This record gives sequence, C-alpha cells and structure tokens, in this order.
Amino acid sequence: MAVLIASDLAKDVAGAPLLRGVALKLERRDRLTVAGRNGAGKTTLLRMLAGETSLDGGELMLQKGARVALHDQRPPRERGLSLRDYVLDGAADLVAVEARLAELEQAMADGAHDEDTLSDYAREQARLEHAGGYRWRDRATAALRGLGFDDSELDRSLQSFSGGELTRASLARALAGDPDLLLLDEPTNHLDIDSLEWLEKTLAALDAAIVLVAHDRWFLEAVGTAVLELEGGRSRYFKGSWHAWRKERAARELAAGRALERQQREIERLERFVERFRAGTRARQAQARHKRLDGIERLAPGVAAEAAMGLRFAPAQRSGRVVFELEEARIELGSKLLLDGASLWLERGEHVSLVGPNGAGKTTLIETLAGERQLARGKLRRGHNVNVALLSQHGDELGTDGTVLEAAQRATRLTPNKARALLGRFLFSGEQADKPLEGLSGGERRRLLLAILVASGANVLVLDEPTNHLDLESREALEEALLAFDGSLVLVSHDRALLAAVGTRTVAFEQGTLRSYAGGWAEYARTRAAAVSKGAERALVELDDRA
Repeated sequence: MAVLIASDLAKDVAGAPLLRGVALKLERRDRLTVAGRNGAGKTTLLRMLAGETSLDGGELMLQKGARVALHDQRPPRERGLSLRDYVLDGAADLVAVEARLAELEQAMADGAHDEDTLSDYAREQARLEHAGGYRWRDRATAALRGLGFDDSELDRSLQSFSGGELTRASLARALAGDPDLLLLDEPTNHLDIDSLEWLEKTLAALDAAIVLVAHDRWFLEAVGTAVLELEGGRSRYFKGSWHAWRKERAARELAAGRALERQQREIERLERFVERFRAGTRARQAQARHKRLDGIERLAPGVAAEAAMGLRFAPAQRSGRVVFELEEARIELGSKLLLDGASLWLERGEHVSLVGPNGAGKTTLIETLAGERQLARGKLRRGHNVNVALLSQHGDELGTDGTVLEAAQRATRLTPNKARALLGRFLFSGEQADKPLEGLSGGERRRLLLAILVASGANVLVLDEPTNHLDLESREALEEALLAFDGSLVLVSHDRALLAAVGTRTVAFEQGTLRSYAGGWAEYARTRAAAVSKGAERALVELDDRA
C-alpha cells in the first residue's frame, strides 16, 4: 500500500508559479531523491509533503495514520532542552503508545478481554515493536552516536551546541520517531565521513518511505532508488539509481539539443527565404513560409543550456620537487592536542586528500601548512617557488563590507573591468557584481571565493570543504577544474565523489598522528574496510582462544 500519493501539485511564490503538475507515489522502502537546480522548488516540495506549506493546486493523500518527519536546515525552536530530551521529544507518539499499552494491560488485568480491547492492544504493541520495542529510547540515542555525538554530550543544553551540531541533532530527532514518511533536506551537511556511512546504512535499512534532497553524489548513489527531477516547475519521475538517471538525462539533453539545433536551422532557412522574396515574384510563397514560421512551436533550451561556472585554473608555475615537508610536528588547538610526532610531505603535482573525523584537526593542519598557524613543536619546510592559496571552510576572509566587485578587487587587485570579466565567469554578471556581501547566499559566497582562488595564480591550492553550499553542477565544474590543475593540491572534503576523482594520495588522521595511503578515496576505503574485517576476525579468534 502506498504511503503517499501526490497528484498534480502546484505552488506559487510571490504570485509566480514555482511548481506545476508535480506527481509521485511512494511505498515503504522507496528512497526518492529530488533533483533540480537551486531555486527549482526542492525544499518547498518537501514542506508541502510535510503539510507545513499549503498547496495551491492538486491533491496529496497519505496512508491512514502515517507518521511524517521532516528534517531541514532550520534550527530547533526550543533551546532550553537537553540534547537527549530534544531528540526523544521527536517521538512523543511512542510515549503515548507506551501509556496506552499500560492502560490496556491494566484493563485486561481487571478482566477486560473483549475483542476491541485485544485488537487495540495488538495494534499498539505492533506499533511499539516496529520502533524497537521498549528499547526505542536506546535506538534514539544510538542515532546520536552514529551522527557523531558522545554520551557525555547527551545531557548538555541545546544552547551550548554550534549550528552544525544542532543540524545533526535535528536529523537524529527525525530518525528517532520511527516515521512512515521521512523527508530529508540536505541531511549530509555537517557530517563527517564515518557519520555519512552510518546514515547511508541506516536509511537503506529503514522500513519507511524516504524523500531526500542532497548534493553529495556518493550519498545519492548509495541511498536512492528513484529520482524526481524538477525543471521549469514540472516534474519527471525516473525509476533507478542516481547515476542511471544522470546517464538518461544526458542522453535526453543531447537529443533535445540536436532537435533545437535542427529547429533553429529550419527557422533561419525560412527567415532567409521570407526576407529574400517578400516583395518579389515569389511573394505568395514567401507569405506562406511566413505563416509556417508563425506556426512553429519554439523549443526552449533545456537545463544544459543554463549558465554554468567558467572554472578553469591557469597552468601552474613550476615549483621545487618538494612543496611541503612536515617533521615530528606537534599541533595544538588551545589546550587540545591534535597531532604529535606527525610527518607529512607534498611533492610537485601531487593531489593529496586529508581525511579524518570531525574535530581531528584537519582544518588546523591545513591552516598550519598555509602559514596561518604556528607549530607547537617540529619543523615545516616549504620548497622553492611555492605560491600557496588557502580556501577556508567558512569564507570568513571575505567579510561583509562592500560589494562582490569590491571584494574581488581587494583580493585580486584587478581593474574594475577585469574583475567584472572574472566575476562573469562565476555567474556574477551585470548588476549581480554590485550585490552587497552581507546579502549573499552560502553558494554565492563560495562562488566568489572560487573566483578569487582562480585569479590568485597559485601553484599550490589548500582547500577546506570547497564544495560547501555548491549545487551539483558547480561541484562537477570544480571537480573538472581540479582534475586539470597541474599544480599541487591539499584537499579536505566530505564529498567522497570529489575525493575519489581528484586525490592521488590519501593522508588519514589516525590515533593522534598521520598515515599515508596510496591512491584516492576508493582505494583508501577498500584498505580501511579490509583492516576492519581483519580486526574483527582477530577479535573472534581471541574470543575462541579464551573459551
């Protein structure tokens, strides 16, 4: 039986149509990914399905009694609760089920064994068992651990957590309620790779219908079973994996492009004929051709024709063979020891990925490599002709004063005309270059930072979460540019697709030091999985020996 059926949904924003004719049907264990450019209406659609945003047309039907949970980027309204209580509060109906079971048990103990009482008890018991039985609270706190929280944090007030931590708490709360329909808006934000992998396994095993919006390509491929594509306000449903949909869309866009080219050639031919013979001996034929022109239904350019970032790095100046060499390094952040006795090297042309859990010290390390921080102990040598550019995670170096153009000129020292030409490549054309910095979205700030990075002419790039806030097309443009970059690269990212495509060597934070692995993310993941498997086998052998 379907959990949700949506027919011909419509939504207007500020009097203009945003969505028209959106249709979908979801059953348990369907995991639908929603695709579309920024502003296509993905978040609005999730809120419509959750009942938080009204419909301007169409019909939405939910299975009787279906429980719906929405996780999005809005912070919790109630900040006075502890982390544990906030998450458990998302399962208020399970508390009600426990109370109802207690009432029914008391009634049966008093002699009530009629069919209605027994039926009610069986139904409530089945509901509780589906959520994990009377241990559902343990399951809820296990979600917090899977998303990177320690047991010591469970009783802390929400007011003491950062915005990223509150976003993870919101995700745990959505999972805790054992929903029938789970709606997730950017659930991978603020998760490290271990938490991402935990979430993928959890969603794959969840007995619920799931609709999700995400920009993490590896995550979309691992989780999704179907795709709902939003374009021009309309929806298109595709049954299959995310990469299969991308292949189908590429073939569709290629065919549409060819059809558009054919139509444009035909229109040009007819226009030339009309212009040439309008007043001559073939005026009647020209008039007929003009009528044909008026009757042609013009094909509209598709998504592929929309503007994309012109992200390309100039050929890098040749540096010395060794770019960085870190020896016996001790790195601290305040009173916290992050690395001790760590070694790291980077050679000319290498693309090195840094991986490790949140809080391990990745950002602190790359800031040290870039000269932004000092070592507590050890040596850092920099090679000949090394020109480093650092792209920080949050982009605080931009500030909030002035306009996009002024910020670009400050950072690049380009003339206004050259700065505008640069910004145009990054989708800041015309008046957009005069937008104030304080009004920029996260994606716009990231595009501006990338524009400044390209203009730096650096031969060593040090990038901290460069895909933050970027849509899929921009992520892929960045990936292609980094693949073509012939300089040296140190990359910190939770985007495993980017790590797999760009990295030639992986350096992992392990037990307070650094360990180097040959190859990119895929090779490192296989090595790590083999080590985990070997460790599990060793533990089993030790248990057998003790027995």
